[in-house]
Amino acid sequence: MPHDHAAPHPHRPDQDGPLTEAQLTEIALRELLIEKGVLTPAEVTAQVTQMDARSPANGAAVVARAWTDPAFRARLLADGSEACREMGYDIGTLNLIAVENTPEVHNVIVCTLCSCYPRNLLGLPPDWYKSRAYRSRTVKDPRGVLAEFGTELPRGMTVRVHDSTADMRYIVIPQRPAGTETLSPEALAALVTRDGMIGVTRL
Repeated sequence: MPHDHAAPHPHRPDQDGPLTEAQLTEIALRELLIEKGVLTPAEVTAQVTQMDARSPANGAAVVARAWTDPAFRARLLADGSEACREMGYDIGTLNLIAVENTPEVHNVIVCTLCSCYPRNLLGLPPDWYKSRAYRSRTVKDPRGVLAEFGTELPRGMTVRVHDSTADMRYIVIPQRPAGTETLSPEALAALVTRDGMIGVTRL
């Protein structure tokens, strides 16, 4: 059956270029580990599948619980890693720090060196998060960057920029929207967006 190239979906360029040094290193290391019996191809596939299954829904569930459970919120702010493990989210050995937006303070996350990101809770980072423009400009002009996302903050509000590192990740707890007092945790989680947990937008 012929493929309709006029279909309205984005076309990504073919990846026909030579492999990068990092890609060649990954292939060589993976094949060596399999050859030595440390891993099996099935285990590699299972791990990739597990990583691909991670999505912002995990982080949204954490935020919704923080909104509805004051004791959990306190634990999350005190030790984000342990609080997320409590909910069944394995974040490994990383130090996860939860920061909370308030009427006085707005938090935004960036990784100035590369693209460090809480993938276990938010899935894969968006392309713009990895871009040089976002990484360099957010620390210099956070209000300007936020405005490009449509986030206009009051003049008197403090903006705090948090720089992720190889062993430290951040997640923003957005302000709970007004009028949601009667919603269930599931309904609240549906309101939480990936960009809200990065801090570039407000809910």
